[in-house]
Amino acid sequence: MIEELAVVVKIENHQVWVEGGQASACGGCQQKASCTTNALGSVLKKRSVPVDNDMPLKLGDTVIVAIDENLLLRASLLLYLMPLIALFIGAGIADGLLDDSGYADLWIAGSAVFGFLLSLWLINKMQKLLLLSYYARPVVVKKVSLSVP
Repeated sequence: MIEELAVVVKIENHQVWVEGGQASACGGCQQKASCTTNALGSVLKKRSVPVDNDMPLKLGDTVIVAIDENLLLRASLLLYLMPLIALFIGAGIADGLLDDSGYADLWIAGSAVFGFLLSLWLINKMQKLLLLSYYARPVVVKKVSLSVP
């Protein structure tokens, strides 16, 4: 699980809206570009995010929010590899069907772009219709009590 501190800013039914918590030591680290420790925090700091919750929380509570890295990896593979594969399949089909006419390269490029856009459209429709389990939704893991000296 990828975890990050966050602050509750809004409460609805079984969801809370959170924003990224205090900046961690990763802010000045030289390895920040290649490190995944603060991956969730970089998303949360930009805006409020709805998070599933079954705990009794109130506004201003500090919580630990987590995302399952396996779901995040599968979603990344779906969103990056599927369009790339569709691009090559579109180009390969057009290349196999066309002879060496003057406009064959243009048709191959157009088919590649069409395959790419078609895969993006299909991914979007699958997410809306089937509510894919690949959607990595963050959850509140626990409430944190920060001690002030």
